[in-house]
Amino acid sequence: MDIKDKKERKKMICDLVRDPIYVPMKEKELAAFLQVAKEDREELRTILGELLVEGELMLTAKGKYVKSNGNVLTGTFISNAKGFGFVEIEGRDADLYIPEDKVGGAYHKDTVEVALLSSASGKRQEAQVIRIIARGITQVVGTYERSRENYSFVIPDNTKLPQDIFVPRERSKGAVSGHKVVVEITDYGSDQNAPEGKVVEILGHVNDPGVDIMSIVRSYELPVEFPEKVMNQAGRIYQTVSEADMAGRRDLRHVVMVTIDGEDAKDLDDAVSVTFDGEKYCLGVHIADVTNYVQENSALDREALKRGTSVYLVDRVIPMLPHALSNGICSLNEGVDRLALSCLMTIGKNGEMIDYDICESVIRVNKRMSYTAVKKMLEDETLVEKEPDFMQYENLLPMFREMRDLAAILRQQRRKRGSIDFDFPECKILLDKKGHPVDIMPYERNVATDIIEDFMLAANETIAQHFYWMELPFVYRVHDVPDGERIQKLMAFINNFGYYMKFGHSVGKTGRKAVNEEIHPKEIQKLLAKIAGTPEEPMISRLALRSMKQAKYSVECTGHFGLACGYYCHFTSPIRRYPDLQIHRIIKEQLRGRLGEERISHYKSILPEVAKHSSDTERRADEAERETDKLKKVEYMEGHLGETFQGVISGITSWGIYVELPNTVEGLVHVSKLPGDYFYYNEAAYEMVGEATGKSYKLGMPVKITVDGCDRFSKTIDFGMLEV
Repeated sequence: MDIKDKKERKKMICDLVRDPIYVPMKEKELAAFLQVAKEDREELRTILGELLVEGELMLTAKGKYVKSNGNVLTGTFISNAKGFGFVEIEGRDADLYIPEDKVGGAYHKDTVEVALLSSASGKRQEAQVIRIIARGITQVVGTYERSRENYSFVIPDNTKLPQDIFVPRERSKGAVSGHKVVVEITDYGSDQNAPEGKVVEILGHVNDPGVDIMSIVRSYELPVEFPEKVMNQAGRIYQTVSEADMAGRRDLRHVVMVTIDGEDAKDLDDAVSVTFDGEKYCLGVHIADVTNYVQENSALDREALKRGTSVYLVDRVIPMLPHALSNGICSLNEGVDRLALSCLMTIGKNGEMIDYDICESVIRVNKRMSYTAVKKMLEDETLVEKEPDFMQYENLLPMFREMRDLAAILRQQRRKRGSIDFDFPECKILLDKKGHPVDIMPYERNVATDIIEDFMLAANETIAQHFYWMELPFVYRVHDVPDGERIQKLMAFINNFGYYMKFGHSVGKTGRKAVNEEIHPKEIQKLLAKIAGTPEEPMISRLALRSMKQAKYSVECTGHFGLACGYYCHFTSPIRRYPDLQIHRIIKEQLRGRLGEERISHYKSILPEVAKHSSDTERRADEAERETDKLKKVEYMEGHLGETFQGVISGITSWGIYVELPNTVEGLVHVSKLPGDYFYYNEAAYEMVGEATGKSYKLGMPVKITVDGCDRFSKTIDFGMLEV
């Protein structure tokens, strides 16, 4: 068929499906009308596929072609073990549902093009995959199983992957049953055939120490070892600050400052200093100048951008930068000269920002402090007089008092404007030498952690606002306004308890009102204050959190909803976050007067991708961290099978109730295990209700459970519910 014939055929097809006499039409009906011979049906399918891609046609759920509404979208396919899937579209709140027969050969994480299907009113929008643009996964981590027959297969660790991967015996690399392996996909399979692959790496036996975590590391494609070129470059960096390095910088070595971190922290990238003259505070936030050692587009810089962030797993840290930098010359260690970027803020007694200055500096930290030591001193100041370990800090105690007072003032100011504080427990999992969990300890939030958090927030806001008004290319940390539909559901639910929130027009930085009504963060903050200490507090807090969107990086300064501020960025952790490193480079060029048109154009061209990639790698790191935590929590609870615990209901679904224990371990009580009645899920009220008794289980309700089972493969814990 020549091009002219093809164009005419396309036009005929479009005319047919738009003709009221024939609409809608199935493929075989179109073939009949066009008198397409049997051997040309493949050409017809090709044309129909092109028309779908071009947005001329769309498919109904019953497979009929109709005039397109123009909705051909591109997104990421997320598969489900049951065969169907979803497509995530950037900027679209609701995912598209892809029925099993409309998956079109897409594999998990593929970038796909989809055509919207006409869906019944009120139902989730359905779509069909019409083109696979790019494969998202080329390697899979799983457990190798050798069959008695002349074949083998790999069971993927990722439970979203619906099929095992067939591995020919000659491509097994000598793996035996029970080995954790990395398999490269050579054929993505079809409706009739399973995917095929070859083993490219054997991680070890499933029971070997550390193999469980390394399997997760490889599943998320986290880069562990640094390339030789990167290590060579890091090795050539001097570990002392020279006079040439200090030239042109503000000398702040006379300023008394400290670092405050956890006891086991090794990369110390922020130091703080505070003085108070009775009228105003002088707050200094001093951040390691990593860009002095990581030049743009160097091997170090390209590797840091690729990684995006350091990853903190339960048994290891995968750093963004080699240790020679992160634990060496870039770490603000006690008693040595270090290069920094300093944000020097003058703050009034009521927390108002009077003035600020941003400069390149050279500093020398006086003491490395721990959260625990600062907390103890501020709770009992006599320790500096009677405890030998604390006497060395006596001259620093007045500054710690001023830090505590200033932090409280800053926190109060944030709360006044509506900053939201969800205080849900986090944990630290303690492992023995073989990597087995021996305890799960909740992280303690205290006066010392609050000091650092409040000071870092102040610096991040100050830097973001400064560069916003300079109208220079920048990377901001943004948190969008919650989805209105979710907030409406939350409002309807809290009305049952006598609470309410107000909707109001949002006012942007330009002073113009938004077209749509939005919730103000102060309303959520006021709600959290009202429910504090009430039985419904855990339930409503969790629902409020679930109504929030995820924060991300952006070149557009759209504000941070959760912090209730118009300007925010990440400035304070350039050792472990690439966006911080990137904006340090911009800040220094601006301070040195080097941001001419060429450099501005350069940053405008690269920053959108930097922001997107940084958001993606952050999510990847978060997911990997959660997976390793879940794995070790399951392993820990294996030692407590049959035991009884108190917990609170943290989630309710149609298939059961999730219960969280005080140590943050969460498990599922399947609906079939709820005693005393047949229970059904009341979605509107977020509760599980007994059909005969009317007994209900609600979010936040205290319950008593038994540990019934643990599954390391699925990383799940099964609880049984005791009568309460």
